[in-house]
Amino acid sequence: MTSSKPPGGSVFLVEDEVMIRMMVADMLTELGYSIAAEAGEIDQAIKLARTTSFDVAILDVNVNGKMISPVAEVIQERNRPFIFATGYGAQGLPPEYRDRPALQKPFQMETLAAMIERALKGTATA
Repeated sequence: MTSSKPPGGSVFLVEDEVMIRMMVADMLTELGYSIAAEAGEIDQAIKLARTTSFDVAILDVNVNGKMISPVAEVIQERNRPFIFATGYGAQGLPPEYRDRPALQKPFQMETLAAMIERALKGTATA
């Protein structure tokens, strides 16, 4: 067995609020996922989205007043699944990504787990 990934896989997490990012990272770890990378601002997130190996991304929609669209575009080009996290509801999503899965903040660990599982299976857009 050569895989060093935990059974849950790895997550790229983009969230500008440090405390929320830490809380979500703790939830992910408790669920058996590893954190591939974390970013708290758009430029850093774009660089990490291009260079980091991950199984799924969780993207805050509004990062320090900037929309997450450029990061989502990079991840989509890499054909990796991603989930938005937003306190604004579906209308808060970038228009071009309104068909993508979104977690409504605040969310529970069970909701997070179910959304990631669906994303990894490729059914999160249903």
